[in-house]
Amino acid sequence: MRGTKKTILVALTAALLCATFAVGTRADTEYNKRTVVTFKEPVEIPGQVLPAGTYTVELMDNMVNRNIVQFFNADRTRLVATVLAINNYRLKPTDDNVMTFAERPGNAPSALKAWFYPGNRWGQEFVYPKERAVQLAQVTNEPIPAVESVPAAVEELKAEPIVVETPQQTEVAVAEIPTFVPHETVNLGEPLLPQTASPVPMIALLGIVAVSVGFMLRRFASQ
Repeated sequence: MRGTKKTILVALTAALLCATFAVGTRADTEYNKRTVVTFKEPVEIPGQVLPAGTYTVELMDNMVNRNIVQFFNADRTRLVATVLAINNYRLKPTDDNVMTFAERPGNAPSALKAWFYPGNRWGQEFVYPKERAVQLAQVTNEPIPAVESVPAAVEELKAEPIVVETPQQTEVAVAEIPTFVPHETVNLGEPLLPQTASPVPMIALLGIVAVSVGFMLRRFASQ
């Protein structure tokens, strides 16, 4: 009987630990929006062109600035790029991971404009070096966020002043340009964990498991 009690207690404890780990992992993923995407063709991001392939994309774990996006290789063992972004708003969120691209002439790589995580209205609008932003604004006939150049250090990236290059070849402040959603939209890649409207179901599950473990422990102690 004592051996049976011990086995049951170990199983319940393991269930509680697994539930706790699941809640923590989910919370981390929803915080940094970690997503694996596959580009079938080369794609331009601020400062460089990514070869076709699979990448892990996520928001940098930074409590000060939530608009720094990092690109890793597929298994997240190598950092490929760290780029700056501003907020972009869409009226209707979708259940898919969405990336939008600027129109490009000829066979040039498509330029990545924005990234929206499933279920989120707010996404990331990528900020390009000034010279490239001017060119993109002319091609797309849309305003393009810009910085003078792409800083090499993250600390410099946080402080880099952002402007907007317009199709009219003028430079204006970011506050003067309303958030917009580029028109070329592609559903691309999947988040590492499914997104729901709220973490409440997972928290409730954890609570149920904890209560169940407590009840069983009390029951066995009284026998």
